[in-house]
Amino acid sequence: MDPATISIVLVLGLIVLLAIGMPLGIASAVMAAVVMIMKFEPTLLTNPMNFGEGMLTSRPGTGPLYILTQKVFDLITAYVLISVPLFIFMAALLERSGIAKQMYDSLDFWLSRVRGGVAIVTSLMAVLMAAMSGIIGGEVVLLGLIALPQMLRLGYNQNLAIGTICASGSLGTMIPPSIVLIIYGLITETSIKALFTGAFLPGFMLASFIIIYIIIRTQLDPSQAPLPEPADDDPPNGQKIMMFVGFIATLVAGITGILLLRLGFLSLTGRNVPGGNRFEPPSLGMPEDLPMLIGILAGCLIVMFVLIGKHRTKEGWRHGKGLVPPFSVIGIVLGSIYGGVTGITEAAGLGALAVFVIAVFRGTASVELVWTSLMRTLRSTGTIIWVTVGAAALAGAYTLAGGPAYIAQTIVGAEMHAMVVILIMMLILLFMGAFMDWVGIVLLIIPVFLPIVQNLPIEDIGFIGQLDPRHVAIWFGVLFCMNMQVSFLSPPFGPAAFYLKSVAPAHISLTDIFRGFLPFIGVQLLALSVLLIWPNIVTILL
Repeated sequence: MDPATISIVLVLGLIVLLAIGMPLGIASAVMAAVVMIMKFEPTLLTNPMNFGEGMLTSRPGTGPLYILTQKVFDLITAYVLISVPLFIFMAALLERSGIAKQMYDSLDFWLSRVRGGVAIVTSLMAVLMAAMSGIIGGEVVLLGLIALPQMLRLGYNQNLAIGTICASGSLGTMIPPSIVLIIYGLITETSIKALFTGAFLPGFMLASFIIIYIIIRTQLDPSQAPLPEPADDDPPNGQKIMMFVGFIATLVAGITGILLLRLGFLSLTGRNVPGGNRFEPPSLGMPEDLPMLIGILAGCLIVMFVLIGKHRTKEGWRHGKGLVPPFSVIGIVLGSIYGGVTGITEAAGLGALAVFVIAVFRGTASVELVWTSLMRTLRSTGTIIWVTVGAAALAGAYTLAGGPAYIAQTIVGAEMHAMVVILIMMLILLFMGAFMDWVGIVLLIIPVFLPIVQNLPIEDIGFIGQLDPRHVAIWFGVLFCMNMQVSFLSPPFGPAAFYLKSVAPAHISLTDIFRGFLPFIGVQLLALSVLLIWPNIVTILL
């Protein structure tokens, strides 16, 4: 049977199965079987009694079925896939250990007297949560529990509060270590480390756009974010700035002290002594780095005890110490990856261990904490794995049927401009994102779209600057993740709405939540446009 007919049946079949409520993983597996039969043994559809006489059933375990099962097996047994449950486990520990609440209280202290400060704090907290675990749903739920009651109590506009929580809570898609980027890299055989590096600037650009929008909106209409009454012990803004400088100086001094201890260890063990052609000098670990580190430490001590004063520095540390555990986890996870110490999977394990150790020191660790976190990890990972198996089977079957090659030839034959092709792809992804989970999209659609994009004229991609051909897969991966940002808020099935509804007050309906999204979807589309117009923003740090 020809690929055009198979493609039509595949699309219609998926729509029908999903419409009747069949889970995506099972629907994908069913359509994979249908596609294989249509391509290699269509007589089974008209005469099932011929079972055992065709290419698929005459010799089980060989031919197309063997190729398909091998593809699924290779994907499921990929070592980097272990990082997914580890990141989910880390996020579950963060939610239930009280670390996130302490982080929110610290941020709220510094920004409580700023117009829209609680909304800005919510966005900053979401950025830190995303940089720690790369999980989406848990962030929205956690922010809904912590920040939504606070904003509503202070008289914040309900739409502003809802939109801030859901748009910021979805940043885990973009900001490393994003699970979406991990799965994309696994499917497309693209360097996950390079994807993390490429997504760094666009992710923080989107977070900045959200914060800037909050500031502009609240400045134009102050009634949307009333300033809270100052507490009796709330210091003036000038004093608060001094205390914050003292806190930052203390933090930098502590990091510098750790780097000095590390340099001493490297010197004692001889690991920073050049030797051989393969010697790589450790960053900030060479003897010539000693004067600089001592200078930074001395400067911080002068700021802490001379310029700011011991009392202000102590108070600044008391109010800011809630930020130390998140920064520590971020440093362990991303630092171990970019420092070349570990791979993605090991970094996820270290992060989960770090969060548990912090919970032990805070006195919040318990058997119940570990058990509930493990149960949530099991449920979330099970969903992802089943969707991965089904979608991988369908993607493999469609590839064996010649579907991707047919679509590529159709698009190339239309002789459209490269950016028109990419815009059509973005519209398709936006549409599918409103109805389908991102796991299914990355497994079903990306193997079809990416080869087409890689074969487009490189000089026609973007409007500012020219993309390096080696970075096309990385740019398209970041572009895909930015697109999925929009899908998390898109009606009628934007998952962020349902995550928030599960913890929102009863008077907030799903219609209210989707209405609050709309301006923030515009902000996300603006960030998506920047990636399309200036693709080199992804490659600046590569």
